[in-house]
Amino acid sequence: MSSLLSPDKKTSEAELEGLDKLQTDTARSGADRKKQLKRTLTRVLSPLAAVVVLILIWQLYVWLGGKRQDVVPGPLDVAATFGQLWEQGTLQQAVWTSVQRGLIGFVVSAVIGTALGLLFAQVRPLRTAFGPLISGLQVLPSVAWVPAAIIWFGLSDGTVYFVLLMGAIPSIINGLISGVDQVPPQFRSMGTVLGASKTELSLRIILPAALPGYLSGLKQGWAFSWRSLMAAEIIAIGGTMGFGLGTLLQQGRDLSDMGMVMAAILMILLVGIVVELAIFAPIERKLLRGRGLLLN
Repeated sequence: MSSLLSPDKKTSEAELEGLDKLQTDTARSGADRKKQLKRTLTRVLSPLAAVVVLILIWQLYVWLGGKRQDVVPGPLDVAATFGQLWEQGTLQQAVWTSVQRGLIGFVVSAVIGTALGLLFAQVRPLRTAFGPLISGLQVLPSVAWVPAAIIWFGLSDGTVYFVLLMGAIPSIINGLISGVDQVPPQFRSMGTVLGASKTELSLRIILPAALPGYLSGLKQGWAFSWRSLMAAEIIAIGGTMGFGLGTLLQQGRDLSDMGMVMAAILMILLVGIVVELAIFAPIERKLLRGRGLLLN
């Protein structure tokens, strides 16, 4: 029957089908955008709601008189301290100093940890020899390195960076080794058959395949480096150390100013959350989605 239709009739039906498909695709695209917006709002609003609830509980505890005001200041008192430190420029200086040190130290740790991790993962005798030492260094509290670092480097940035590196590198190495262990052996065989050198096999086949474990090691390495940095800044004060968030925290303790102590603690927490949400979380979602491990 359709063969008996005139050319104009066929063209009209094709145009209608095209319009229907276009409308369907547009509606589907609009629905997808709404779902994406809803997911984004949920990811943003849920943590904010949790923060608001915690602040209300905090304020309620202060109102009920659980502790003296100078021992447990309320949210408004801490906010006032934030404002004073901001006007003085102290808060900006402390945040900039610590974030700069943290990022530089983490990048250096990532470079060293990646190179050593690949080496230990590929050379079995080295892994057997140094594996227990690396694991031991990972569980060793970073604060234990501070006295030795002060003796070796004095009250300088060298002390901070040494403690930071010793805290972050072992975690990155172990994370990468764990990721490499999960790479199917067929990948290595395929690379060898295709004529890849050891360097190409490591950088173009094994490392990309080990990215999930490697990323976990990087996240843990950042957490250790940030904690190590705070420990070094709290203990090593003076000389050419500069003024970081750890120094601000220690200054609040010396002055018995709980508002300053709480402000420093909240800023340390905030920096850690921002780095996680702005850097690691998007990379992790993209990596998992690209491998079909994340649907949304």
